[in-house]
Amino acid sequence: MTDTLHIAIIQTHLVWENAVANRKNLDALLNEVPEETQLTILPEMVTTGFSMNPVVLAESMSGTTVQWMKKWASTKNMAICGSVIIIENDNYYNRFLFVQPDGTIVHYDKRHRFMMAGEGELYTAGERQVVIEYEGWKLFPQICYDLRFPVYARNTMNYDVVIYVANWPKPRVSAWDALLKARAIENMSYSIGVNRIGLDGNGLEYVGHSGVYNVLGDEIAFAKAEEKIITAILSKIHIKETRERLPFLEDRDLFTLS
Repeated sequence: MTDTLHIAIIQTHLVWENAVANRKNLDALLNEVPEETQLTILPEMVTTGFSMNPVVLAESMSGTTVQWMKKWASTKNMAICGSVIIIENDNYYNRFLFVQPDGTIVHYDKRHRFMMAGEGELYTAGERQVVIEYEGWKLFPQICYDLRFPVYARNTMNYDVVIYVANWPKPRVSAWDALLKARAIENMSYSIGVNRIGLDGNGLEYVGHSGVYNVLGDEIAFAKAEEKIITAILSKIHIKETRERLPFLEDRDLFTLS
């Protein structure tokens, strides 16, 4: 259990539907992650880009990418997370994988599928919220389009950090910036967004804007349109003192989700 959490965000381009190339590129970047890092966060569909081709690209929970994430978590003695296309029981999922150094995996399946791209026709929606407990911290994983639905992220679980991994395109990046900040303010939690850069196979451009916001919505780390590792130190004291001074969460509405 730690009062601080050292995180690293890897903002990178993704080679379209090429898991081998993406893992190779990420190998080089993961080698550069600082030794004190306790958690490294990768983008959405980190081995493929935001593809609607799960029949060809999906992997199992014992597949190459999961084993690769386990290897890095063990080698660097840190947790590593990001989303991957997973097949399970004949269903395809856009699945957030949180891999711990001992090989333990906690996962969250994307709840809000991006219907405009056909994600809802191909991928099965997640049915449950997940709070990950790691190093004494409560982390709430979300994926891309989930960011537009604040009720689902409402902090009724007393989490410390909400994490969004994404392929969020340039034309709507101002919404990404605004909503990440809003999620921090309204939930009195750290808000982390990890986006990709570059072009995908559909010609969509991504300009990053990965960032970390504190409980008051202040930006404490940010990356523009470049391949970059950004780091931040999260503080339990900051959360505790701010929530005690400004007890807004005591007045929150309690929602029942179905």
